[in-house]
Amino acid sequence: MFEEMIEKLHSGEWLSLETSPAKSAVFQPIVDKLAALGLDKKVGGWIVTDNPLAQLRYGSLFAAIKLQAAFNKPAIATISMRDRNLIGIQSDILGANEAGVRAFLSVTGDPASLSDQPRAKGVFEANSVEFLKVAHFFNRGIDYAGKTIAPPPKRIYPFAATNSYAKNAIGLKRKIARKIAAGALGVISQPVFSIDDARYLQTLFDEARSEFDDDRKNAKLILGVFPLARLKTAQFLHSRVPGIRVSARWIDALFAANRGGEEEEEKVGYEMSAELLRSIRKANLPVHIMSANKFDLAAKLIDHAT
Repeated sequence: MFEEMIEKLHSGEWLSLETSPAKSAVFQPIVDKLAALGLDKKVGGWIVTDNPLAQLRYGSLFAAIKLQAAFNKPAIATISMRDRNLIGIQSDILGANEAGVRAFLSVTGDPASLSDQPRAKGVFEANSVEFLKVAHFFNRGIDYAGKTIAPPPKRIYPFAATNSYAKNAIGLKRKIARKIAAGALGVISQPVFSIDDARYLQTLFDEARSEFDDDRKNAKLILGVFPLARLKTAQFLHSRVPGIRVSARWIDALFAANRGGEEEEEKVGYEMSAELLRSIRKANLPVHIMSANKFDLAAKLIDHAT
């Protein structure tokens, strides 16, 4: 299934959906909802979050195992460097490998100061680039210390993340290049909110990967899309979340719709979300949908935008 995943990445057919486990001892309700909506037939795979905002959740590795068992489609397990040292990370990869989880999204992680767990502290022994290096070593049958792993793990597929906007474009391109250099097969962006921003980010990405003359030049950008139907949410993302820019056109449209009431606001936001997804798909660019577990909205959006 992972080879097919990479083929779709290179062909531009990639369409994945984010799933965020709950603070619960069971993940099955999410699996059941995805199945009931037929989302397994609409997307090529899943990306599972790892305790976002440092809030305690069901483990991403175990959620990925359940998703793959239920749908026979690849699940990319997010690994936050906030919560693990290099020993723990390598141990998790080895165990996950035998269980069939072989694709990972490396993130540095939100600060532990946001956690809902008293006295929780971030590990942050290394950043997300170090995870990519671990994957590189494992794919050569050695650990981070250069020692042989016997038997070696099956091939690992590493992914990374990037902001979708930065005032310093050169700095953003440099960060992307570092992740490509470390072996990221795909780099998933924060949400974009205009096709122009999507194309600009793609240009930066293409410039970054042009620095390489080996297989790393085949790395792909995966554009994040977040269905945005509330003016309040748009203003929060634009002003408070680093690395995201909500287009003025989107904010103006939601502002005008807000005067017509909640239903009108939702309608306008949904139509703009569908238009954006349709434009990105038409441009044959890989897409990752982040719906904050509003799976019914994600299913409707995919149906209307493809």
